[in-house]
Amino acid sequence: MPRFSVIVPAYKVQAYLPACLESVLSQSYEDLELIAVDDRSPDACGEIADEFAARDPRVRAVHLTRNEGLGAARNAGMAEATGDYLVLLNGDDTLAPHALRAIADRLKETGEPDVLVHGHALAHWSGEIADAAPAAQLTEQGPAPFRLEDRPGLLRAPTAAWNKAYRREFVEREDFRFPPGRHADTPWTYPVLMTAETIATLDRVCVHHRQHRRGDLHDTVGHGHFDVFDQYDRVFAYVDSRPELASWRPVLFHRMVDRLWSVFTGQNGLPRGDRAEFLRRARDHYRAHRTPGHPVPARSRTRHTVIRLALHRTHRLTELAQRLSHRATRPFVHLAKSLHAAALRFHYRVQLRLPLRQDRAAFSAYGGRGHGCNPGALEEAFRAFAPHIRTAWIARPEHHHTIPTATRRIRPGTAAYWTALARSKYLVNNTGFDSRLVKRPGQILVQTQHGTPLKHMGLDLRERPAAARDLGFAQLLADVDKWDHVLSPNRHTTLTWERVYPGGYTTLPYGQPRNDVFQRATSEDVRRVRESLGIPEGTVAILYAPTYRDYRRTQHAPLDLDRLLRRLGPRFVVLARAHQRHGGPLASPAPARVIDVTDHPSVESLCLASDALVTDYSSLMFDYAGLDRPIVIHADDWEAYEAARGTYFDLRSFAPGAVARSEDELIDIFATGHWRGSRSTQLRSAFRERFCPYDDGRAAERVVRHVVLGETGLPPVIPPAERHPVPSAVAASDRAPLTSVPRPAADTTVTETL
Repeated sequence: MPRFSVIVPAYKVQAYLPACLESVLSQSYEDLELIAVDDRSPDACGEIADEFAARDPRVRAVHLTRNEGLGAARNAGMAEATGDYLVLLNGDDTLAPHALRAIADRLKETGEPDVLVHGHALAHWSGEIADAAPAAQLTEQGPAPFRLEDRPGLLRAPTAAWNKAYRREFVEREDFRFPPGRHADTPWTYPVLMTAETIATLDRVCVHHRQHRRGDLHDTVGHGHFDVFDQYDRVFAYVDSRPELASWRPVLFHRMVDRLWSVFTGQNGLPRGDRAEFLRRARDHYRAHRTPGHPVPARSRTRHTVIRLALHRTHRLTELAQRLSHRATRPFVHLAKSLHAAALRFHYRVQLRLPLRQDRAAFSAYGGRGHGCNPGALEEAFRAFAPHIRTAWIARPEHHHTIPTATRRIRPGTAAYWTALARSKYLVNNTGFDSRLVKRPGQILVQTQHGTPLKHMGLDLRERPAAARDLGFAQLLADVDKWDHVLSPNRHTTLTWERVYPGGYTTLPYGQPRNDVFQRATSEDVRRVRESLGIPEGTVAILYAPTYRDYRRTQHAPLDLDRLLRRLGPRFVVLARAHQRHGGPLASPAPARVIDVTDHPSVESLCLASDALVTDYSSLMFDYAGLDRPIVIHADDWEAYEAARGTYFDLRSFAPGAVARSEDELIDIFATGHWRGSRSTQLRSAFRERFCPYDDGRAAERVVRHVVLGETGLPPVIPPAERHPVPSAVAASDRAPLTSVPRPAADTTVTETL
């Protein structure tokens, strides 16, 4: 008997069905049967199901003699199922990698519950994936399993059948079946949750639910939405047949009103001609199923009033008034914006005619983000070594909390912003200022950049349009012509910048100012940062920081962090930091022992808090090498990355530590202790010598003394062998650090050996 019976109904999904079935068969947890139900589909769904059944004995194809609908197709699949648990998947959806393993582990942890509710993500037709799981309702904190009375918020989760796993014995005992109709999941989900003796949750995305384009066959407007009334009648009939469930009537009533309102107001649901009739039927159901004595929440009173009184015309007039108001004000808004922009342009021209302020410096990083990176370190050095210079930081309002109190805060695009660009003697950035910046005689622009280049940059992207995206090379060279000084941390960077950013600037090979903190920090600083991040004492903290993939339209985490930590055991935690272009956290919601640090303002603090770095091709590895802590490279797609972006050297041949070409190899590197072994130390030492020759803790000081104070006798560089960066928490602890873990023979938890 298999552990899971995965049931996939198929009707007019021939374009998506192969990916759906493949996502099931490629699961790392293989104890399953896959039942593909052809609902008499007029396309090739039946043939596809037969092809998969012929190639894999775990697949069974069921062919219905006539088209009966989604609910009947699921019922047919459940009748064939023999697994312990039922997993219902739509024919155009996919299982996330390792989803069944995570579900199986959670079922075992929670004592084989009747129902397990898990997370899902919306896979948009454009390729974007957005997490849609209600994290608060799926939390794994607290007792488990539980009854619905303990977590009534689960009734607010989507009434979908595909975001749960069901114990087959429970489903058969209660004789649960799907009714016909478009909204058949509603009279399935509510009775299942209310009847289940034991429920558990899994706070992890297990299903990618496809969202089709507006107007396709999966989102067609029409009278089919009226089916929702029959489905809620079935829900309340089920409650009425079981007096012990009567207490759920008020909750179900409010959920019904919310659902009817969603259908009524949805932009892609009801035809306009059906809305009055729909609202009249909604009024009848409101009156039929309302439970007196239960007040309506304030936030829902409008929808309750419209439905209770069937105020179709009133609602239409309100919508019309809102649209007319928007249209009437639109020209005035456009005019106001145009006048504001013209006023700012005039203001900037006036400021350009006024004298430069010799005691002013304006800083910015990453196009208006918070105080940090090389400009942040230089801003602090300006205040320390040139206190006569008044500094200002340009950032969007949401990042102002990161700016020191002694530094003026400026919003981009304001009059103060243009004044700062026009009259500050010193301008410091790690990307670029506004392209409309007019470089004045006497102004000094310091381009700090933001790391040692591994991937192709600047003019080298001319042959790689996918990576260049909307980069304008003419504008790039115009910006380069405004640079006076460019910082460089090593010879490789100097040679690269001067070739891909050709200009008349002066290169300052002084090191990376942002890395100065690595040489100045103390063990107390490390302890304080780890405590603020919630890193348990005595654990090994892995900073995982992958870079952006130019060749992928949709970004996703290359590693299954949940599986990684299950394999390594309880002493490891992961600090997960997504690239700023990733579009969100690496794991949402974050699994246990994964701390999302994507929005942390200081990557340097994260480096100090960690005991090792795992990355792929991020320039962070060059900075982290200066800390002299273990680095592991996860290069599972090197060929694709190199082909799309281009690289300046083969990282696999000159790596800062052990190199893993797969997730299993990465786990093995940590399990065997190679991540911090002698060979890794040798590789890191050679890497550090080449790429960190100037990062001795005084890079920012050298820049300020040379550029601002005009000094020529700068502090000498301390050789790497004579530097003593602060050790990691594990390396500094009295407890013997984790150096060897028994190598796993299977996908089981690895226990550490101390």
